[in-house]
Amino acid sequence: MSSASSAPPWNVQRPPRADGSFFLVTGGNAGIGYFVAEQLSATGATVVLGSRNPAKAEDAVASIRARVPGARVRAVQLDLADLTSLRTAAESLGVDHLDAVVHNAGVALDEPPREETADGHELMFGTNHLGHFALTRWLMPLLSAAPAARVVTMGSFAAKSERLDLDDLQSREDYRPKRSYGRSKLAQMHFGFELDRRLRAVDSTVASVVVHPGGALDSLTPSRPPVHERTTGARLGAAPAALLLQGKHAGAWPAVRAVLDPAVLGGQLWGPRVFGLRGEPRCEPVWDHLADASVAARLWDASRALTGVDPSPLPG
Repeated sequence: MSSASSAPPWNVQRPPRADGSFFLVTGGNAGIGYFVAEQLSATGATVVLGSRNPAKAEDAVASIRARVPGARVRAVQLDLADLTSLRTAAESLGVDHLDAVVHNAGVALDEPPREETADGHELMFGTNHLGHFALTRWLMPLLSAAPAARVVTMGSFAAKSERLDLDDLQSREDYRPKRSYGRSKLAQMHFGFELDRRLRAVDSTVASVVVHPGGALDSLTPSRPPVHERTTGARLGAAPAALLLQGKHAGAWPAVRAVLDPAVLGGQLWGPRVFGLRGEPRCEPVWDHLADASVAARLWDASRALTGVDPSPLPG
């Protein structure tokens, strides 16, 4: 990739080539993750979809290959809700370095009851945050072996109005599904910023960037059968929402830019240009509550205790 000073203006329809690069997208078999993988595949990079469902992963791989001639794309088994499996998942990549990982996979529950992972963690917090926290531990040697790797963490606009309860991270005392989801995404975002602070402290070549997709709806997302099929009725019914929101293909743009654009820096927050809800990606001010390094450090310590691993980087 060219230097930031000589790079042309960013074009979401024509991202720069990344031949020879190797990218992992967690949850790359559906939703925004699928479109991140599809768009990265068009750059000539090798893209691996991390998925807990092999059949859905193969459908996504086939869809990308049908749309991107010559796409170098494959899938690996990855279940973020099973912490004991993550070291094996990282080893199954079968590479000596990793140029970027997009921490995208997630679980969102709308209704009670509260559910738990196999490790006994609240399902959304355990999958969305703790799973990616632990996975980063096992990917860090591969990321550090690349010339300038990136960890891109997919947050959510839902996290903007939430605050962490550090005394009840598992939502045992007061479980509300939508709030717990927002807090799990907020924890992910805190992790992304804290990771970059730790990377900078040891002069690592790895950078950590946080992104969010804005308002991304299935009804505004182009069809990718069998991964996603949008009916005519859904398309017409969503027309008014298109004034403020967008499809998941556009929700992927901030993450794709964070992976590929040499002008993107660690510790930045990227999201859609228009009200943070739709449009081309831009760097935006870090939300005030996300700038609280003391909260992030306490979350890191709690996450380390809950997972039994520490993704802190070695000196670069």
